[in-house]
Amino acid sequence: MGMNYQQQSVAGMNGVELVVALYDGMTRFLYRAIQAIEANDIPERRMNIKRTLDILMHLQSRLRMDTGGSSAKALAEFYAAIFALCIDGSRLASTARLKEAISCIRDVREAWHTISHDPTVLAALQENQAQPRMMPPSMALPQEPVSSSWSA
Repeated sequence: MGMNYQQQSVAGMNGVELVVALYDGMTRFLYRAIQAIEANDIPERRMNIKRTLDILMHLQSRLRMDTGGSSAKALAEFYAAIFALCIDGSRLASTARLKEAISCIRDVREAWHTISHDPTVLAALQENQAQPRMMPPSMALPQEPVSSSWSA
């Protein structure tokens, strides 16, 4: 059974590039949630908020609090803040809260993107042969529908 194009491109990413792709996915889902709020489409809003929260929980679960030091703590706080903005944005149908979350995600995404092109980081990744674990299709393939009973 072969991999589709997106699975192949994700499989070829290093860990930092994968984080950048997940941040891009969160941004896309939040824009879709904003469109859903503007269209008064509650199921679509909830589905896209849920997808964003799924990615946040995945990223949070991958933090190494034992070895990550202050960086891991800062990211944990960042993810918690974005999570809260998403919950509030959905609950209040507030495009402003979701736009704030997008702005914050973009800022941190740019830092990850810069790191992903740092030769020192790339060499360390190759040296450690860091292989990212595949993630659920709902996170890696943001355009595919996901069914769930959870609601935001």
